[in-house]
Amino acid sequence: MVWQGEVCSVHLAEDGGARMRSPDVIEAIAGQGVRGDRYCLGKESGHFSSSKGARRQITLFENEVLATVLRDHNLQLAPEECRMNIVTRGVPLTHLVGQRFRVGDAVLRGLQLNEPCARLNELARKRLIKALIHRCGLFAEILAGG
Repeated sequence: MVWQGEVCSVHLAEDGGARMRSPDVIEAIAGQGVRGDRYCLGKESGHFSSSKGARRQITLFENEVLATVLRDHNLQLAPEECRMNIVTRGVPLTHLVGQRFRVGDAVLRGLQLNEPCARLNELARKRLIKALIHRCGLFAEILAGG
């Protein structure tokens, strides 16, 4: 199946725990990550900086989950609070695990679903774990930059 989704917003943080910035565009660098993001920079202050490999090159989150979390858990969550690089609309990210797909000019491969952690609760200052179980986004590898 082919989905024609859209990018709602993009985000990055230069340091672990830093507030996510929302520039107009981001650059995905093949095999490395998002230019200027903490994981691409290899900053030791990033919570998952010690995790090697493609898992943290780029992350995606479904915009539709924001409405679900508000409706089902009465939690207001802003797109940047998800701490993911790309917030999408119209694409079920769970179906992209193991798949190649395009976001703008970049070609990505879905690696695994993300699950919420205590660090996300801490940074967002909200109790998000229960609300985001099995819907906290997708880790992806950047195969071709853009």
